[in-house]
Amino acid sequence: MRAIREVSDDLQLGHLAPLVFFYGLGSERPLVDFVSPEELPDDARWLLVHASDMTPRLRDYHSSEIDLDVHGKGQIGPYYVRASVLRRRQDGRAVEFGAIGIHLDQLDEVASRLVKEGKVPFGAILEKLAVPHSSHPRGYFKIRIDRRLAELLEAKEGEELFGRCNELRAASGGTLADVVEVLPKIV
Repeated sequence: MRAIREVSDDLQLGHLAPLVFFYGLGSERPLVDFVSPEELPDDARWLLVHASDMTPRLRDYHSSEIDLDVHGKGQIGPYYVRASVLRRRQDGRAVEFGAIGIHLDQLDEVASRLVKEGKVPFGAILEKLAVPHSSHPRGYFKIRIDRRLAELLEAKEGEELFGRCNELRAASGGTLADVVEVLPKIV
C-alpha cells in the first residue's frame, strides 16, 4: 500500500515531489490527504491560504525573524532540492517544515549562491534581493506525520498537521520553485 493516498488528480501527487525527494523514491512516506481551504483550522488557514511568500508571513505571525535549518539537499542540473525547518530566531522553535525544489537557472548568480549556502530561507532571499516573482498555491493538505517529521517539528508521531503545495513563478512566467510546506501545531 502506498503511503501517500491515491487521489483522483495525479497532479496533486506531483505537487508533493519535493517531499518525495526528502524521503527518497520508493520509500514509505506519511499519509497525505488533500483538503479544501475551508477544512483548515483558522490559524493554519491564515498562514497557508494566500498568494504570497511564507517566510514573511511566518515572521509576521510569530513576531520573530526566521532562520533556516537545512536537513537534506541535492542538485540535478539546475534543479536544487532541499528539505529544511524554519525556526523562530527568538527561541529556535520550529515554525515550518519545507521541502523545496528551486530552478537555479531562473535566478541570478547572487541569489543562486545564497540558495546553495543554505543559511537564509528562500523567501527571505527573494525579499532581500527584490526578485520579481508570484506565488500560486496548488493545494492544501493534512498529513499524519511519521517519526522523522515529528522530530523535525518537535511534534508527536501520528499527529495530524496541515500544509500546502505552492509554486513560485519568476517574472518570465517560468517555475521558480516547487514548495511543500508543513506547519507544526500552532501555539
